[in-house]
Amino acid sequence: MSRLPGLALAVALIAGSMFTVPGPGRASPAPADRKPAAAPRTPVQAVAAMQPGWNLGNTFDATGDDETSWGNPRVTPELLDGIRAQGFKSIRIPVTWGQHQGPGPDHTIDPAYLARVKEVVGWALDDGFYVMVNIHHDSWQWINGMAGDHDAVLARFNAIWTQAAAAFRDASPRLVLESVNEPQFSGGDPAAQLAELNTSFHRIVRGSGGGNATRLLVLPTLHTSADQVHLDNLAAEFAALNDPNLIATVHYYGYWPFSVNVAGGYRFDATAQQDLLDMFARIHTTFVARGVPVIIGEYGLLGFDRHTGTIEQGEKLKFFELFGHQARVRGVATMLWDNGQHYDRTQGSWKDLELFGQIRSSWQTRSGTAASDLLFVRRSAPVTAQTIKLNLNGTGFTQIRLGKSTLRRGPDFQISGDQLTLTAGLLTRLIQSHGYGVTASLQLRFSRGVPWRLDVVAHDRPALTAAAGDTATFAIPAAFNGDRLATMTATYPDGANAGPHSWTPYKEFDRAFAPDYSSGTIRLTPDFFAEVSEATPVTLVFHFWSGETVTYQLTRTGTAVTGTPIP
Repeated sequence: MSRLPGLALAVALIAGSMFTVPGPGRASPAPADRKPAAAPRTPVQAVAAMQPGWNLGNTFDATGDDETSWGNPRVTPELLDGIRAQGFKSIRIPVTWGQHQGPGPDHTIDPAYLARVKEVVGWALDDGFYVMVNIHHDSWQWINGMAGDHDAVLARFNAIWTQAAAAFRDASPRLVLESVNEPQFSGGDPAAQLAELNTSFHRIVRGSGGGNATRLLVLPTLHTSADQVHLDNLAAEFAALNDPNLIATVHYYGYWPFSVNVAGGYRFDATAQQDLLDMFARIHTTFVARGVPVIIGEYGLLGFDRHTGTIEQGEKLKFFELFGHQARVRGVATMLWDNGQHYDRTQGSWKDLELFGQIRSSWQTRSGTAASDLLFVRRSAPVTAQTIKLNLNGTGFTQIRLGKSTLRRGPDFQISGDQLTLTAGLLTRLIQSHGYGVTASLQLRFSRGVPWRLDVVAHDRPALTAAAGDTATFAIPAAFNGDRLATMTATYPDGANAGPHSWTPYKEFDRAFAPDYSSGTIRLTPDFFAEVSEATPVTLVFHFWSGETVTYQLTRTGTAVTGTPIP
């Protein structure tokens, strides 16, 4: 799938030397890291050795002329060295082949393109990585039409794997091949069509001989979904193929409302957590417990398609902490989807060190978190003590740091079980000489894992003002007063839901609305107005992370929009 692309002191303290990132020059991992490892004897051992993994996204899977057509730089050995130095043991190289194929009946792959893919695969193998190569966006470009053009689609699919299998016949056994990415079909029996493709892929690769006779092959579920029906169908395929060198793969981008911030899913709440836990339980029961290894070939959050800020920082950190823990205890290998939104391939650095720190720590241990990473203190009211719930996750609370200082138990805070109380005296000191916004970043430290950053935020109730504009550019003037927008509801006078996703009053963050803190506005998008009835008032309720809500009413007449706050 294509994924389109601080608080520095706290982040730097969390990252520390443990998460130092090599510069843009060629990295120099320790000799043991640089030496390619021998492939373990069993598929289960191999998949264990692949953890953790990383996706070279939006590169060879790009549907343009070459690997740079979606905005990422050309792959170099230095890039792969940089990824290896971060602790990754495997790399998935998604490849879209269709635009580099000639016409039938041979469907010849452009030799220069195939040679370039082989070159990068070779670099990665030399770097010590396990490498996974697949058929990627072809799945939705033309493979999905298999029901209406069966023979032509199958012939083209077979031609890719015939040529790719020949090209990689003698490659290291650390190269694994994946049938097809996120298979989907527009008609017919999707499960049967996928089974036919997987079977054909298996036959072609095994029949090509050499190392391919026993090479590890990766087969996906329909849509790479972890729903039980799709897992069961894939398990039946595995039984029919009766090949011990097979790996199952699914993808996971979280509980959908949380993953994109829609339908009120702006917190990593009990529902979102249970969705994650249930997914891991299903793949473990269906495959891992029966000796079949599983790779989650892509994981992340779908809101990252737009930017990583669509999901609030602390909420996404809790997602990745639990995800990494479950992968460890369930014995599943995982491959982070990165289309350039995480690792800056030009600078050789992580764009969000705090996020990567949490991900990297989860490979080894659990970390303590909290109900939130934001603690709001109203500037216009008397300051009182505030209590926040800790998620200890099997760790023990140890201390609170403010910069280089350690806060004092008693005068500054009290701890009782999982309840942390910050005193009124501490909070008064932290906000007294600052305006609105983050006035201090505390580090909550635990007996293991990374610290939890807790931002103390001085705020007052946000204020919105009247506005007029058009559906293309309408924005509500907003004095945020230190607060941050979490979500928005939109309803008509009769209680019906307005705008996109009409099944819920809660609209999608950044697709229907988006705050712009630097300009002091809340933008409502053309996509939102495209599904708003004309001349019918719409009531918007903006929900802020402090718990404040502010109501606003607007009306669309043609392309003209007017709005006013509601007391």
